[in-house]
Amino acid sequence: MKIFDKIAAHFKANKPFVVYRKPNSKIVSGIFQQNDTLNFVDDFTEKGFVFAPFDKKEKAILIPEDISIFFEEEVSLEKSFLDDFDNFYSNEFLKRKHIDIVEKTIHKIKNSELQKIVISRKEEIKFPKFSFIETYKTLLLKYKNAFGYVWFHPKIGLWLGATPETLLTFSNNHFKTMSLAGTQVYKGTENVTWQTKELEEQELVTQFIKKQLQDITTDLTIKNKETTKAGNLLHLKTVVSGKLNQQNSTFKKLVNALHPTPAVCGLPRETSKSYILENEGYNRTYYTGFLGELHLQNKSSLFVNLRCMEVDKNIIKIYVGGGITKDSNALKEWEETVSKSKVMKSIL
Repeated sequence: MKIFDKIAAHFKANKPFVVYRKPNSKIVSGIFQQNDTLNFVDDFTEKGFVFAPFDKKEKAILIPEDISIFFEEEVSLEKSFLDDFDNFYSNEFLKRKHIDIVEKTIHKIKNSELQKIVISRKEEIKFPKFSFIETYKTLLLKYKNAFGYVWFHPKIGLWLGATPETLLTFSNNHFKTMSLAGTQVYKGTENVTWQTKELEEQELVTQFIKKQLQDITTDLTIKNKETTKAGNLLHLKTVVSGKLNQQNSTFKKLVNALHPTPAVCGLPRETSKSYILENEGYNRTYYTGFLGELHLQNKSSLFVNLRCMEVDKNIIKIYVGGGITKDSNALKEWEETVSKSKVMKSIL
């Protein structure tokens, strides 16, 4: 049975599954749980596929390896018939609401110890004839350099995404992560000029990662920053690698040191997280959480849950956000979220 047929059959049977393709791969993998039990991660020694929320106080969900069937297939998809969308309406209420909270956040940063806060929003679109399988095929076709997934649990819901950001890869005690910050629209070239605001924001993320890891790792290496393309957007990226110090640390400590990163939360982390939970006005749930393989074949590959959507019957919920600093412009921050929303809107 082809993997898309397995998706349809498992969804119809109302059983949990995840199907995903790693960046720049042709192999689509699926993990199909054989019952509908809701399982959770306890100490990150488990094996399976993890789906974790933004707020670490909430439990991360596990599709366990030992009660699931693993399936993979090399998938070749035909050219998409969809064009990039510029035609979705702009909701003036959402715009005003987002600009107001960004202006409030800029004021907060200027008058406190906070350096950065990531402010996000949720946008809902009615879509009567939505097919998540066809949408997932289009997602795979359009975003080949992203981690493209569809995840379902009958007791949680249905999510799809094409995230450009690796939280962590881990194998044989060696790890690799990245700092990703700064955004501009791709206009045919990756040879672009970055403004001071984006460069400073990216450096804040890199230095946070360095500080978080220096006491629990060894051989820490930080590469030079580079421009990377994700869909219709460009970002600044710095790759960080090293080795876990097993004498005073565990894989769970490594994950908790990184999540949530300043790229999805802010700095200082706990203060900005509290501000987000009190002021954003909605529950992010699994947006800006993380997901991926957990100790499968002795390897873990975890990705930050960005550029994603939640499907609730015929309502599509799209989540987007951006990093706010003292130099942010509220209108430009709104426009950045509009650009980011097109990543998901373009596959609908």
